Amino acid sequence: MLLGPPYARVAFPLAGLLLVLDQISKWWITEIMIKPLVTPANEAATAMPFLNWLFSAGDRFPFAQIEVLPFFNLVMVWNRGVSFGLFSQGHDYGPAILTIVSLLIMTAFAVWLVRAKSAWLATGLTLVIGGAAGNVIDRVRFGAVIDFLDVHVAGFHWPAFNVADSCISIGIALILIDGLFLEPKRNKGVSQ
Repeated sequence: MLLGPPYARVAFPLAGLLLVLDQISKWWITEIMIKPLVTPANEAATAMPFLNWLFSAGDRFPFAQIEVLPFFNLVMVWNRGVSFGLFSQGHDYGPAILTIVSLLIMTAFAVWLVRAKSAWLATGLTLVIGGAAGNVIDRVRFGAVIDFLDVHVAGFHWPAFNVADSCISIGIALILIDGLFLEPKRNKGVSQ
């Protein structure tokens, strides 16, 4: 949890760190793991340095899969929707709309974060902001989000996801826990 108010002093740099970790993980999966798999044998599969990759559109590699464990694969998937592939329609304007909506939500959550009085809430908002920023960068650069974590059991595959999606999901869970269970206790203590 974040320590002591005001949480924003710690939260915004932490959200930036989560954004960087998300982008590094996406660089690693595309350039180090997938590129050698999809590059023709007669061509060199040289990894692009991280900063060069980050500031260029880079290649959009086709689907590829690396089995890591019997229930877990690394994959190359381009998600044109939101987290876990939701709302992934084939419209050309979809990434622009999702980018604008994401930026509006990030702004609202940033304002909420500045006013947060709970470490749980501040941590959840920080995770959502950092994760959303990572996916926004992908949408701006590629028109889609890089998803690469594939968990599956008995032939059922959870939609592929990434570090940013994980941050968003954990962040939303923390916000819900705070709102449903912790805030009522705080309010009850204040009213007595």
